Amino acid sequence: MSKKTNTLWFILGATVFNILVTIISFVVLFILFVRILAPVLPESAVAWSFPVIFISAIALSFIIYRIVLKQLLKRINVEKHFDPIFGPRRAASRRD
Repeated sequence: MSKKTNTLWFILGATVFNILVTIISFVVLFILFVRILAPVLPESAVAWSFPVIFISAIALSFIIYRIVLKQLLKRINVEKHFDPIFGPRRAASRRD
């Protein structure tokens, strides 16, 4: 496979991984909320729980995604296997 194909598969796999982690995080947080906090909170607080759980799941998935991505990039040589998405990296130019 070419570098461009590898890049495409990596982006597709990373996107699917991020979506799955978000869904799993949401389900776990929702179950924990229903079993632990819902019985002791007033009904007005329970009404606000869904948006808070949703945002928390997105934040948690972002954190997990970044940790997994850092570990993966430590193990593979990015320059060898992947093609840049937006073109080659350029040296920083000075504007006078």
